Amino acid sequence: MILLSLWCVKQEWDVEKGLPRGVAAGLSGGNDDDDDDGRDRSSGGNPNTRNANNCCDAGTEVVDGVHGKRQQQRVDGGDSKSTSGGGRSARGAVCAAVKVIVAVAAFTVTCAFVWYTMGLPFLLQVVVIATIAFVASGGYKLVYLVYRTAPRDLRALCRYYYFLYTAKKLGKNNWTVADVFKHTVVKNTPHKVLFAFEDKEWTALQVEEYSNKVANVMLERGFKKGDVVGLLMENRPEFVGIWLGMSKVGIVTALINYNQRMVSLLHSIKVANCTSLIYGAELSSDIDDIKGDLDNDIKLFKFSSTPPPANDGTYLNHFLDKASPSAPNPPEKPGYNDKLLYIYTSGTTGYPKAAIITNVRYIFIAGAYAYQVGLKYSDRFYTPMPLYHTAAGIMCIGQSLLYGCTTVIRKKFSASGYFQDISKYNCTAAQYIGEMCRYILATPPKADDTNHKLRIIFGNGLKPQIWKEFVSRFNVPRVAEFYGSTEGNANIANTDNTFGAIGFVSRLIPSIYPISIIRVNPETCEPIRNAAGLCTRCNPGEPGVIVGKIISTNPSRQFLGYVNNEESEKKIVRDVFDKGDAAFLSGDLLVADEWGYLYFKDRTGDTFRWKGENVSTAEVEGVVSNIAGYRDCVVYGVEVPNSEGRAGMAAIVDKDNTLDVSTLSDGLQKALPSYARPLFIRKLNEVEMTGTYKLKKLDLQRDGYDIGRIKDQVYYSNSKGIYQELTIEAYTDIVSGKIRL
Repeated sequence: MILLSLWCVKQEWDVEKGLPRGVAAGLSGGNDDDDDDGRDRSSGGNPNTRNANNCCDAGTEVVDGVHGKRQQQRVDGGDSKSTSGGGRSARGAVCAAVKVIVAVAAFTVTCAFVWYTMGLPFLLQVVVIATIAFVASGGYKLVYLVYRTAPRDLRALCRYYYFLYTAKKLGKNNWTVADVFKHTVVKNTPHKVLFAFEDKEWTALQVEEYSNKVANVMLERGFKKGDVVGLLMENRPEFVGIWLGMSKVGIVTALINYNQRMVSLLHSIKVANCTSLIYGAELSSDIDDIKGDLDNDIKLFKFSSTPPPANDGTYLNHFLDKASPSAPNPPEKPGYNDKLLYIYTSGTTGYPKAAIITNVRYIFIAGAYAYQVGLKYSDRFYTPMPLYHTAAGIMCIGQSLLYGCTTVIRKKFSASGYFQDISKYNCTAAQYIGEMCRYILATPPKADDTNHKLRIIFGNGLKPQIWKEFVSRFNVPRVAEFYGSTEGNANIANTDNTFGAIGFVSRLIPSIYPISIIRVNPETCEPIRNAAGLCTRCNPGEPGVIVGKIISTNPSRQFLGYVNNEESEKKIVRDVFDKGDAAFLSGDLLVADEWGYLYFKDRTGDTFRWKGENVSTAEVEGVVSNIAGYRDCVVYGVEVPNSEGRAGMAAIVDKDNTLDVSTLSDGLQKALPSYARPLFIRKLNEVEMTGTYKLKKLDLQRDGYDIGRIKDQVYYSNSKGIYQELTIEAYTDIVSGKIRL
């Protein structure tokens, strides 16, 4: 056991072999005047003159080698308060190891005593009888379980605690994300390319100076720690520079989905209590639509990627041009545990909710995942995903801000351009969501499919049905599928390239990372409790909802929730396995196999996923009802063959057959983003209500859009986004894949 542990540790710390990050790089804070640093700082020339297509330069190798080791030496101290939960888990692991060692020692001493007193033949008889009894009782299964899963569990355990060790240093220094970036990435590799976007490159030093300008502008405009500013902007490096700069003042940035409009956009601004809004000039019309409903004292700043009109004082660009690139000096400095961002999630009900992301949570999401799946300093990342999401904004951009990796940002996803970009920019790690993979597979084969340096893709939602075909066609060596939510603490990852799995939970030492799958009522999603009033765990192969135990003193186990405390409380289940304990209720159905690997089954509650976005049925229902003359309606997700997720379907009460489908179509196109618009409309002539006057959603969902079992009129959204009646022929074409939605 000891030799196996040492083997795991030795393997884990070899960064160049793609295992954990080797040394506590990115966590230093002292002064070090090594010649290498001097050479980095004095390397002349304009960093923007570098070719965007080049691989990582010599600076990258310095980060992996000299800088990584030097940074570890500069780390000092630890914060027992912020990671005491992890400390308790460590003590539990040590106790378990001691018990094993004591048991082995006791067994050895007993055998030696029997041999000495009774002789070898008698000992062999005892061993044979004990072995037969052990096998007959099923004990061999435990031995095989240890054989199959112990190396995986020990490897993950070493990675997890090594990350906790490095994170404690940041807590001791009370560093924010901006502090880590400044004191490690900028200090050690100021001229390394951090972001590549279209035909431009941004070095670490340029990002630092740009963010300093933003911070100084906000200070001059009277903003202070605790203020909330909304950021509505398409993908570009400035997006990161703006929120990073505001974080230096202590401003909390609300990252708003730029696909939202009208009611949902207005809600996102107000629910976060934004005192100001920075928005891209390309989204001006969306802001004009809601400007009259915004608070009168909200400050609006427009940002343009091109030179703005000289006489227009509403542009943030003009203030940035005059601002100082020097480090800001706010009256109250933000710290490790302070709020950093609000990232929106639809949750399980209602409009988008603003989930709280603190500096420590940002570090834990980006850092823990990187250590677990073995991302490297020398990796060049590619993300075409929206930067307002956790996946791109934290898990990918975080590799740049915390560890100095290069990230190639694309404005919007392109199926045909995905592997072209990866090849062009020499990327070694790329992000995905399941829907993207399906679109990419549908493109015609070309040379760029395999002409790349990609070593890993990471993301979520890659269906087992296309998993093997995708990695085979595009020569992907490794898939690091993960599962998690922005606000949740039940986050897991596939660390060993197991086909179809989204992660695992140790069957041997489950208390180390306390997440569980519990039984729930399939219709209400309420936990099923035993006679003692506690939740019950699912057996292997039995679907249930995943929950994560809440430990407020452990950053990896905290549940910070949403800005709205009432919404936060809805995601907590209490008296889970012990009276008084609490856990985060994910609302997602998972199933575990006998080795502890977890597999995604479905989403529960009033949310479904389509086109890579979570769609809140309650929000869509409100919009549909208003446009349809305040008719009763219900929205739900239905499965469509050859499509990822569920397509939206709206059932609308229309007893007198007066609903104008054409008007409804026009209204929905204006009011909802494309992924949230129902692709099917059902006009209900007869209505069956529950005892609380609600439409029976489950019955409607079972019917789907199968016109063979539905008497009502059904419409579908054609390629032009116009609803037309669903005929038998059209239904057959949709099912066969001839008509793609």
